[in-house]
Amino acid sequence: MTTDRAKAWSEFRRMLVWIALAGVLMVAGALWYLSLYDALYPSAILAAIGGVFLSTLLGCGLFAAAFFSDKSGHDANVTSATRHDDEADT
Repeated sequence: MTTDRAKAWSEFRRMLVWIALAGVLMVAGALWYLSLYDALYPSAILAAIGGVFLSTLLGCGLFAAAFFSDKSGHDANVTSATRHDDEADT
């Protein structure tokens, strides 16, 4: 079980690196797109960086956390705990 958690943790860290890279690329794409239509002001740049990067990290990070929970065995622990309670009621 500990090897599953160690493997899941290393995969989770690898996913976080890819998510951060995707966030940086999306910010670059958003800034490029915004520069096509209007001049970029510092406030617009900061808003785009904050909004795009944080939204990407939040959305992808929550999915990565769900995959980590499943791969590390946390979901199995909860499933077996609730199954144990159901069997005790019968």
